Amino acid sequence: MRLPPRIPSRGYLQTVRFFATSIPTPRIPQTIIEKVVQKYSVSLPDGKVVKAGDYVMIRPEHVMTHDNTGPVISKFKSIGAKKIVDPRQTVFTLDHDVQNKSDKNLAKYANIEAFARAHGIDFYPAGRGIGHQVLVEEGYAFPHTLTVASDSHSNMYGGVACVGTPIVRTDAAALWATGKTWWQVPRMVKVEFRGKLAPGVTGKDVIVALCGSFNNDEVLNAAIEFTGEGVSALSVDDRLTISNMTTEWGALVGVFPVDDTLLSWYESALAKLERRTFASESIPPPPEHPRINRRRLDALRATNLASDLGAQYSSHLIFDLSTLVPHVSGPNSVKISTPLPKLESQQIAIQKAYLVSCTNSRVSDIAAAASVVEGKKIAEGVEFYVAAASSVVQAEAEKLGHWNKLIAAGARVLPAGCGPCIGLGTGLLEEGETGISATNRNYKGRMGHPKAQAYLASPAVVAASAVKGFICSPDSLDATSLPPAGAPAFSIASGSSDAVEVPQAEEPLFPGFPAAFSGRMLFAPQDNLNTDALYPGKYTYQDDITLERQAQVVMENYDPSFAGNVATILPSLPASDESAKSGVILVSGYNFGTGSSREQAATALKAAGVPLVIAGSFGDIFKRNAINNGLVCLECPELVADLTATYAKGGARGAGGREGELTVDKGHDIRVSMVDGNVTLRDSDGEKTYKVRTVGASVQELWVCGGLEGFILKSIQ
Repeated sequence: MRLPPRIPSRGYLQTVRFFATSIPTPRIPQTIIEKVVQKYSVSLPDGKVVKAGDYVMIRPEHVMTHDNTGPVISKFKSIGAKKIVDPRQTVFTLDHDVQNKSDKNLAKYANIEAFARAHGIDFYPAGRGIGHQVLVEEGYAFPHTLTVASDSHSNMYGGVACVGTPIVRTDAAALWATGKTWWQVPRMVKVEFRGKLAPGVTGKDVIVALCGSFNNDEVLNAAIEFTGEGVSALSVDDRLTISNMTTEWGALVGVFPVDDTLLSWYESALAKLERRTFASESIPPPPEHPRINRRRLDALRATNLASDLGAQYSSHLIFDLSTLVPHVSGPNSVKISTPLPKLESQQIAIQKAYLVSCTNSRVSDIAAAASVVEGKKIAEGVEFYVAAASSVVQAEAEKLGHWNKLIAAGARVLPAGCGPCIGLGTGLLEEGETGISATNRNYKGRMGHPKAQAYLASPAVVAASAVKGFICSPDSLDATSLPPAGAPAFSIASGSSDAVEVPQAEEPLFPGFPAAFSGRMLFAPQDNLNTDALYPGKYTYQDDITLERQAQVVMENYDPSFAGNVATILPSLPASDESAKSGVILVSGYNFGTGSSREQAATALKAAGVPLVIAGSFGDIFKRNAINNGLVCLECPELVADLTATYAKGGARGAGGREGELTVDKGHDIRVSMVDGNVTLRDSDGEKTYKVRTVGASVQELWVCGGLEGFILKSIQ
């Protein structure tokens, strides 16, 4: 069957606009996020301009791990590393399971602290606070820097104009040992805020409404740049909340600009730090804070960054803050958001309420909740749990009197830490209960029993609901000052039509990396092919399972015949040589590898003889695990669309091939050039060429080393 004629792809082109400048050579415009990544990229080819989609080797300003530091230590040691290459880059914060006083957990915490002391690493013990909050308070997350953490809510650092993004544990071990790891720069999305929030509407309402309004993966795996007139009226606490929950929205980064609001916030933070101690004629002044200090703030003012005119964004979302009323998320999904006035009329009874987590437990949040409960009591049958985002936050809230107001109303105090937000410790939702929380996730079962219901809202709404016993607004909320209680105004702007296109520049291959991948093409016409389909969960914790056995069970939950078919095909393929790596090339649909973080989903495919996977898109964690283990991943929507139209049952993915097969094998040969990105598919009727963005030198080097662990060994040797 002949494939459809090819329509020229624009997906691999970079849209730019050039402007007159004193520099002789036109400069490709960059977003502010691309500029920051450029600053932290290492070993770039001469003249390389970092753009969305590029694979780069990064040396972040800082890398944070928390309770998962223990497994990272094990990984670090297992690969033969003995020395932290840059102790100043590394930060440990214990925050997740801080209520657990068992001997086992205390021993784990003690081992982490001992490792930190032995290597001179900055260490924040249990009780100091949630790691993300600590990184902001202590300046590890700082404007126009790149800081990563082995936790999905690293996006929060964008609230202070820091490019924060999550990594996996193997990446953390690599950073400890080498100071570097790889990253693919996400696609850029501009989110423009217009108007100004009405009184009583908060940053939490903004992000809850964004998650519910743009709920069709508009920002999936993207880097968000927040812009527009509405930004200036958002407090830094509001920005931190919004950036924090860009994770739930689907993004990998969510960055606000450096403006007068942020600079004033840092001036206040600096003043607080300076008041921690004092100087006199007989006592010398204290040393400046290593990260938040006058020199650094002055430099920030003098060299503030901004996105260039003509910088490219994959989409431009517009959200009118002035049309927003308080919103509630749920139950059990951040993609469901309802205006509070509509939900309040239902008087949904609650049994538990939570003011905890790195999302909404800062001083302003505690103050808002305290003002609601002052002079009142928590409703009978309701448990209201509070925990500050950090010990510093709690101390200030106590000093200002907010903390005592919560306690007087009947709130139950938990230590500064994650606790109920991640389903650990006291106060979890029980079967049949309903809870409302100022946290960031209300996924089924996350905060307790899977048969409980969880809603998300602002601190004031949570506190009001705790007092009245059902989801409601605070008495102080003036309905006459709010816009109509409907959906907020939002839209997607059309793209610019007067830009020019610049193709992806060819870059030299890393020595030892193949110029092409070639072999038999297999097509799995399925979107959201998850990690359990790729590698069944029942094998995941068989630690002694061999790669040979992994190859035998790969794709077992999707197509039990897949592994056998691949094994049959491989002997018929030409041997690999310096010009091409031979194997079975798997093509599939969108969000390939979604699901858990199990590395075996990638290692099993590679062990089976699949050196490269082409998909419409990939689950981000799967892609990281794949590249960390030497499995190349490329995106080619045009090829997926053609194969779907030609071979998928009913011309749509999800029901196998036209002949009922789960994996389509028509004997087609495929060759993927890693030099120019040409993908050539050959069948009995001829051949057709597509285009992909190839992987950069950072990923190529990992492949040559056999994966990230091999790269680490090479680096430390």
